[in-house]
Amino acid sequence: MNSDREQILNRLSRRAIVPDLPAGWSSRRRFEDLAGRFEHALQAARGEVYRVGSLEQAAGKIASIFEQAGVERVVCNREPVVVEIGVSLVRSGFELTFPGEAVDFRSACAGAQAGLTAAVAGLVETGTLVLHGGPGCSRLVSLLPAIHIAVLASSQFTGDLFTWTSRRAGKMPAATTLISGPSKTADIEQTMTIGMHGPKRLIVILIEE
Repeated sequence: MNSDREQILNRLSRRAIVPDLPAGWSSRRRFEDLAGRFEHALQAARGEVYRVGSLEQAAGKIASIFEQAGVERVVCNREPVVVEIGVSLVRSGFELTFPGEAVDFRSACAGAQAGLTAAVAGLVETGTLVLHGGPGCSRLVSLLPAIHIAVLASSQFTGDLFTWTSRRAGKMPAATTLISGPSKTADIEQTMTIGMHGPKRLIVILIEE
């Protein structure tokens, strides 16, 4: 039986057709001030942007935000920039949990007051963050806590989704999340409600390089 199955699968694999996909499309729209456009678009979507000049300043600003919001428990993705900032936050007395450090990481995210991630790109046209999921990077970090802080470098700006997609290399990860502002809905009587299905605050720490 197994031999018959393998023969069928081998025949199918030999007949597999590799699709001839069209080339990626890039928008012709250009923005002179990428950071300014991104900040304006994200703020219009109820997000917050804080500009800093280094990782050290980023860690200090995040610690200040946590202190003002009364944050003690933080979940983080295991990304190089987040790990480096996390060292400073631990020294400041904040409790950080990374994927793999909790028996039930979902519960840890649900019980955390803030989530800290890095972004792989910033789409300036719409003020959108692009986040990748995978080993050490859980989507729950950006979806469950009431505050989501994302660290973004100015070198990661691109015009729009089409341009970013056409220029990126390699296979897409298992999970890609696009975030434009905090969670919001107007399903009930057309009244805008913030934080109904996710974070009430989206804060971007922009490291200007």
